[in-house]
Amino acid sequence: MLKEIIIAIQSFYKAHIFIRRHRLWKWIIMPGIIYAMLFVVSMYFFGKTASTFIEWIRIHTGLQNWMSKNDTGLLGFFVTFASIILWIGQMLLYFSLFKYIWLILGSPVFSYISEKTASIIEEKNFDFNTKQFLKDIARGIRIALRNCIWQTVYMVSILILSLVPVAGWLTPLLALLVECYYYGFSMLDYSFERNKLSAQQSIYFLGEHKGLAIGNGMMFYLIQVVPVIGWVLAPAYSVVAATLSLHEVKDLLPKAAI
Repeated sequence: MLKEIIIAIQSFYKAHIFIRRHRLWKWIIMPGIIYAMLFVVSMYFFGKTASTFIEWIRIHTGLQNWMSKNDTGLLGFFVTFASIILWIGQMLLYFSLFKYIWLILGSPVFSYISEKTASIIEEKNFDFNTKQFLKDIARGIRIALRNCIWQTVYMVSILILSLVPVAGWLTPLLALLVECYYYGFSMLDYSFERNKLSAQQSIYFLGEHKGLAIGNGMMFYLIQVVPVIGWVLAPAYSVVAATLSLHEVKDLLPKAAI
């Protein structure tokens, strides 16, 4: 798995060179600006909701009154730290839902970017077929919805675990790994569809090669850390990088799909 994570990480540097060389900026910048605007607005409201929810828990469970009567430095530290962990967990859950909405809305663009990248790599033109293009979009939406449901199940479980003292401290890392895997899955699936893998084959393949998905998702989140520029570049770069990384391991795909 480590080798596949490295392949996925290296593919982002290759994606940058690829985009510059083939002047794909118009397919990177415009969707990225829309994503960045939606991201800023959503995170602002998500942050307020998360803080309100934590305050609600502290008041309605009686924790706030209990702390007022039994306040100690150590107790205050544990409660504050647990609140931060819960807030982070909620933000990851909110961002997960926002991300899938964006994946569904951006499916036509991402599908085209993936196909354009593959066309350049393989030095052949893919004949545009409206029916097939619509099928690709529908496939991307179905996979995004499927991943959203499963990821939400895991994230809610992790969110509940975050309420457990000490053990809950590990939940941000678990949540991030789940996030990375499912986001990378969605980015790679555009290439799976083009290679005629069924949804079940795609799930099985990534079950055996999780590193490709995790590595792609890790880099997406790392780029997201950079304000504005990262928000603009992260989504489309992830699509190009996913296409390039899968091309490197194409021999591992089921023979019937190639």
